[in-house]
Amino acid sequence: MKIMDFLSRDAIVADLKATDKKSAIIELVDVLENTKKVKKTEEVINVVLEREKLGSTGIGQGVAIPHGKTDVLQEQMGVLGISRKGIEFNSLDGEIVHIIFLLVGPVEVTGQHLKALSRISRLFKDKFLRQAIRDAVTTEDVVKIIQQDEAY
Repeated sequence: MKIMDFLSRDAIVADLKATDKKSAIIELVDVLENTKKVKKTEEVINVVLEREKLGSTGIGQGVAIPHGKTDVLQEQMGVLGISRKGIEFNSLDGEIVHIIFLLVGPVEVTGQHLKALSRISRLFKDKFLRQAIRDAVTTEDVVKIIQQDEAY
């Protein structure tokens, strides 16, 4: 499974405007609505926020992976956002988050969902890759970085 299997170019935000966790999640879900991939955005937002109540998805080192599953979706999809200022996400290491990868999908694809979460986590373990994505200026820059990483 590759990141670009569930992350489309039009679902990458190179400069998030949000300044807090909730507004970042809303902004990322709105991207899915704007790409016509999600119709019931309130449901998706609520699922992700409910998951956050269980524990922060800020995994550390400036990365958060908010996620959730709902029956209003037909396929697994992601949105990648980069915050220049950083967002308080109650991360495990206490650091602010600059890279947020939202992953949402249908309830019945638990195995695929877990594989995608694992793949995203592996992607962001590399500090040089994290920094390259943080420094990326355009969507195309981000896509190239991810595709280069997946080529290996």
